[in-house]
Amino acid sequence: MIKLERINKTYYSGAPLHVLKGIDLHIGKGELVSIMGASGSGKSTLLNILGILDNYDTGNYYLNDVLIKNLGETRAAHFRNKLIGFIFQSFNLINFKNAMENVALPLYYRKVGRKTRNRMAVEYLDRLGLKDWAHHMPNELSGGQKQRVAIARALISKPQIILADEPTGALDSKTSAEVIQILRDVNREGMTMIIVTHESGIANLTDKIIRLRDGVIERIDDNSGHDASRFNPDNIK
Repeated sequence: MIKLERINKTYYSGAPLHVLKGIDLHIGKGELVSIMGASGSGKSTLLNILGILDNYDTGNYYLNDVLIKNLGETRAAHFRNKLIGFIFQSFNLINFKNAMENVALPLYYRKVGRKTRNRMAVEYLDRLGLKDWAHHMPNELSGGQKQRVAIARALISKPQIILADEPTGALDSKTSAEVIQILRDVNREGMTMIIVTHESGIANLTDKIIRLRDGVIERIDDNSGHDASRFNPDNIK
């Protein structure tokens, strides 16, 4: 599903900063993968390239066998809206819209009618245990509830890939465990899941751990033989 060949990325704000240095990576359909590394290792840059939020300098990025390279914003937005859902540490909810309206937003951009998109948004909130909070504003929700709204928003357009950037970074251990369980359940339905995290407890619940150091893949740990059902939420941080 995802294939990266010798991906390089350098930023030129001031002195050149070579962030990604020849990344080769393959992620298959339905995999649950985590990306780990110290600050400055290239995690966020790699995720932004995978999410077609940033360009790369050299190499090739194939998504579903389509070369993603030098796309205009319209075509990039088309691929993002069709294939990719995003979950962020800071939730990125719109403060003046209620939970239902936040979840429905991706369907607005797909020109789905208001009645239909709101009905679907409530269905996804119900799936995540938040139906009764559909008309609450973000400032009336806890951190865990906000992240559930963000997950519902990512899922409503039925993407093939979910990219999660530190999805539990702002949450306590118990709530982190609940959020990761939701993501694992979604992954079991066949959705490819890529999680950037600095928490080993989170990474150990994924099937593959990609470890970055100074812009290169240091190693990839196959974690598929682990028993995720036995994890202790108290050790997740």
